[in-house]
Amino acid sequence: MSKKQQLNKILNELKAQAPLVHNITNYVVMNTTANALLAIGASPVMAHAIEEVEDITSIASALVINMGTLSPKWVEAMELAIKKANQLNIPVVFDPVGVGASSYRTKTALRIIEQYKPSVIRGNASEILALTQLSNNTKGVDSTISSENALNAAQELSKKLNSTIVISGAVDYIITGELMDKVTKGKPIMAKVTGMGCTATSIIGSCVAVNTNYHVASHMAMELMGKAGNMVDKISHGTGSFQVNFLDALYQISNKE
Repeated sequence: MSKKQQLNKILNELKAQAPLVHNITNYVVMNTTANALLAIGASPVMAHAIEEVEDITSIASALVINMGTLSPKWVEAMELAIKKANQLNIPVVFDPVGVGASSYRTKTALRIIEQYKPSVIRGNASEILALTQLSNNTKGVDSTISSENALNAAQELSKKLNSTIVISGAVDYIITGELMDKVTKGKPIMAKVTGMGCTATSIIGSCVAVNTNYHVASHMAMELMGKAGNMVDKISHGTGSFQVNFLDALYQISNKE
């Protein structure tokens, strides 16, 4: 099956199923990621309260954990949700935002991946390296290292956790054990718009909700991100218009394919 056919299949499934994607994410990106999921046909829910995360997770088709704005209560909610997802075989996508920037953030991320082994982990190169404790060169959400430099670390992590690892950057890599695919559609402006990586993580969440081949689902999610970015790169006048145009592009792609 060609990449176009694979993407079409996932987009059609999203429209047919409208999967509920439970996001425990950060304050900065909630609106952006919710609108992106709606644009491609998924149904987002952002529930963080300890009192309800297990109930919401139990009715979701995928769980997305994003640790951009950490606090003890949110970490507790994340762990309760992941435990419930694992019990019910619901796929979990983990975004270790800024891992390596503080000891609290690093300890939290390492505990999550070691105890709960997410289905998919998406991060930039410095975050993936920090997860394997091979580098301390991270500023937080900004990657200072090219994707290629994290390939060995991603493969090691994938084999250790039996998970799919996505390294995002100018070139995106999707790695599951010995299997590797890449997407070469990245545009420099995307690194200057807040929430693009978080959006990619949530879109991966929607794709794994409708396709149990997590490698293929993750690959197609990154293809969709790249395709939308390429559509609007030349017509956008700056980061503000790019963000709006990108959302429109996701909607247009999802309703044309």
